[in-house]
Amino acid sequence: MASPSPSVETLKEETFQDPSKNIDVSKSLHSSPSPSVDSRGRDESPNPYTKFDSRAAAKSRAKREMTASLDDLSKVKERVLKSVSSDPENPPVDTMSIASSSHSLFSSGIGTIDEAGANDEAGASNGTGASNGAGAGAGASNEAGTSNRAKTSDKAKSSDGAKAKADNEPKFNTSDLFRTNSLWDFVQVDSQEELDLSEMTLEDQQEALLYELIYTLSGIRGELIIPLPRNPNATGINQFETNFRVHEGIDKSLAEMVNEILPLASNFVAIQKVMAFTEGRGQVNNALIAALRDLSQDFLLLLAQAEGELEVNSLTLTKMLYYMQPTLLVMNDMWSVLSKILLFDLKGAALLTHMCECIKRLAGNESTLKPMIDLTAKAAQPYMATLQLWIQKGVIVDNYNEFMIMDNESNQKGQLGEHFFNVYWEKRYTIRSECVPSFLENYSDIILRTGKYLNVIRQCGKREMPSLKMDVRYNPRDEKQLVKVLNNAYNYSAQMLLDVLLNENDLMGHLQSVKRYLLLCQGDFIMEFMDACENELAKNVDQVLPMALENLLGLSLRLSSARNDKYKDNLHCELLTYDLVTQLSKIMKPTDVKWETTDRLDLSGLECFAFTYQAKWPVSLVINHTTISKYQMLFRQLFYCKHVERQLCNIWKNNSIANNLPSYAFTLRQRMMNAIQNLEYYMMIEIIEPNWHQFVVNIRKVENIDELFILHQDFLDVCLKNCMLTEQSHLNRAIFKLCKICLKFCEFTKSANKDQSSNDKVKEGSMDQSNANAQRVKNFDSEFTSLLISFLKQLNDLAQANTGDRFIYLVHRINFNGYYSEEIEKLRDIKCS
Repeated sequence: MASPSPSVETLKEETFQDPSKNIDVSKSLHSSPSPSVDSRGRDESPNPYTKFDSRAAAKSRAKREMTASLDDLSKVKERVLKSVSSDPENPPVDTMSIASSSHSLFSSGIGTIDEAGANDEAGASNGTGASNGAGAGAGASNEAGTSNRAKTSDKAKSSDGAKAKADNEPKFNTSDLFRTNSLWDFVQVDSQEELDLSEMTLEDQQEALLYELIYTLSGIRGELIIPLPRNPNATGINQFETNFRVHEGIDKSLAEMVNEILPLASNFVAIQKVMAFTEGRGQVNNALIAALRDLSQDFLLLLAQAEGELEVNSLTLTKMLYYMQPTLLVMNDMWSVLSKILLFDLKGAALLTHMCECIKRLAGNESTLKPMIDLTAKAAQPYMATLQLWIQKGVIVDNYNEFMIMDNESNQKGQLGEHFFNVYWEKRYTIRSECVPSFLENYSDIILRTGKYLNVIRQCGKREMPSLKMDVRYNPRDEKQLVKVLNNAYNYSAQMLLDVLLNENDLMGHLQSVKRYLLLCQGDFIMEFMDACENELAKNVDQVLPMALENLLGLSLRLSSARNDKYKDNLHCELLTYDLVTQLSKIMKPTDVKWETTDRLDLSGLECFAFTYQAKWPVSLVINHTTISKYQMLFRQLFYCKHVERQLCNIWKNNSIANNLPSYAFTLRQRMMNAIQNLEYYMMIEIIEPNWHQFVVNIRKVENIDELFILHQDFLDVCLKNCMLTEQSHLNRAIFKLCKICLKFCEFTKSANKDQSSNDKVKEGSMDQSNANAQRVKNFDSEFTSLLISFLKQLNDLAQANTGDRFIYLVHRINFNGYYSEEIEKLRDIKCS
């Protein structure tokens, strides 16, 4: 053919615009004219074809006429009912589904199974539902096709051989009543005498074949085109397809053209099986079925138009093949896509992912790509509606468990323990990876947090929240629009939560309080507390009374300038079951549970003591258990160094009256004091303060809550790294050893002063004691110097490897006059040699 094949829309327009080719829909649906339409006189109604200038108007009139014609049961329906009712093996027929067929024809697409027939699993119910009609085209072919074959059979004579052959043909059987979503799966609805093809002309054969072909394309068994039994051992897509056999008495040229069209019947009925088998499998599947019904209605309308041309003797097999060629190609591609739904039992997000992948593979095939895009967009509508409710209101309505966000409502407050709100934030809403369509995989985290933020705001008591207007739709051709909507919803909810935290709950005031107490910025309070708790913290950790510490903490808060802090009551004392090194491992390696099974060591209260800050919801989202643990690491190192400094200051008073210690003991104490004080100054002034200032400046520029979370974590991580509280550097162990040797020296000095007091009464052996003390001081000097030089060398190496770190500042502070430089060079030469 020189001209291209016309599309379905072209055929519809030509049929309704040209009265000579127009379809008499009422005749095709019923053997007798409808009183409501045809009982009027010819002069009473104008020519109806002049009213239809568009496809929409034509379809509207066709629907009205078909609906009016279905008020009475056709003869085909009556024969089916009689056959089914007369079979004692079948249950009674539900006539209510028949009566409601005309009402539900267009309200549900192309006519669906009514509720009684759809929910009944018995074969009789399916058979009864089958009598509702085969949509627009199937109902039309039942009467018109049967009437025409009856006229043709009056001209032909049947022979004994033909009758014998008819006896061998498949008979009506209840097992054939396999209803697939308002279409018959090639069910034999009549038991007519077989045509004598030997006496029929080629034109008569063609006419009979055309009626049979329209029957077959509607899913109804005929006499000349017979569906072959399916292979029960077939696998894959073959188990759902149907092969046909054309009567051998038909002219071969006609049979060849029919065979070219018959794959369309197999594909169409197979698609109806997809609709029947997947119905009720979720909202996405139901939406896809609704979209397929619309396409099926268009196909049945095409059959009705073809039957209309056949009624006026203007349709041939060649023309039929010409008209069906575009639909044949599209239906074949659609079935190859939809068959995977049956084979792999796809539903929900998996179905949407499959459809999107198929759209990518069909790029360039515009004839199939357009309906596939339309199907995918309509199938995604319920999923997009649930998504819109989540990112707009923070609410999940998911009766089929298809949505990507799972609401763990079973996690109640009583089950989540001490850190309820932290666990709520992490575990109340989680992502189900198997329910995430491929086009939302990169945005699943944004979607999760958007709804979470809205839920947090609701938990804060804001029941009436202004919602962002949006229209969430999925267009496979333009995914950027969906991404834009998701980003806008995320920014809106994150900014709203940021406003709730900063303005309504004074987040910065809470962070300032944490800095005062856990980073030792409230100097007078720290000194007051250490004076009050020094004796209590010197005890073994098992002997320390937590209640006593709480009372002393409250007293210290009210005796210092911290009494003006409105959040001071959130500060509490805590005795941990592990030292600083173990806590460091816990923070850096949260999956390691070794620290949880370690018994409490013989530690002092000072080594296990830490402040904690109990923030209320929603401030606890920022000041949560994890961030407080990082603050505690900084506090414990600073607090321990402050304790060592106090002890070194105390022995300075005692050394002023001690005579049995060598003079270089005072020099050693001063070197220890210099190292500890410079270490404190470095951590507090050169690390914490500048980073805190930058943190506060950046908070004023944040636009959403996630940026605030990131800034806070960056501040803590930078402070931990530059304060040598990382597992990789092991510098915290060197600091701990330096502090330990300083405390041992302080204890030795105290014991030496006590020995001197006793020697004042007994003058014997004072010379030997002085020599022993001098030797001990030399040992302390040697050990401290060795540890300090090793510590400075590690700092120097790290500073050279990472120029961005500030370790070099501490090296210059401790080794300000180059006193330890020579020793460092000696160690380096020894290592190189």
